[in-house]
Amino acid sequence: MSFSNDAVEVRAHGWRRMAALHALIETALEKELQAAHHLSVVEYTVLDALSRQDGELHMRMQQLSRAAALSSSATTRLVARLEERGLLARFLCVDDRRGIYTELAAAGQELLAQARPTHDRVLKESLDKAQEIPELASLAAFLQEQPA
Repeated sequence: MSFSNDAVEVRAHGWRRMAALHALIETALEKELQAAHHLSVVEYTVLDALSRQDGELHMRMQQLSRAAALSSSATTRLVARLEERGLLARFLCVDDRRGIYTELAAAGQELLAQARPTHDRVLKESLDKAQEIPELASLAAFLQEQPA
């Protein structure tokens, strides 16, 4: 195997490890968030992203798409569902009428506050579990060590 093939394999192996860790965490989060709060992981992610706007509770739809790792159309559908549940609201940008902002509603803030301890607990438990899996241990340990 040549040097370049070794490098490709190292990257591919790292990617597979990261994807396996992501799947382990996402599966556990999905189960717990749905059961306890009737929220999917991506719904939680959207509410969380809106809550972390340095004093602002809104953001442009494009920013929200990036934060949730969704396409524009998937974000629009998700935001519509969350808006129907009264968890957030959409409004036109005053400066640019083509821009749409999404804002966290009081009910969304409340649900997020209830769900955050569940999310944080399950994330920690999942990372602890991953540290017991040889292929995932170093990556999970690395994530556990990062400052808050």
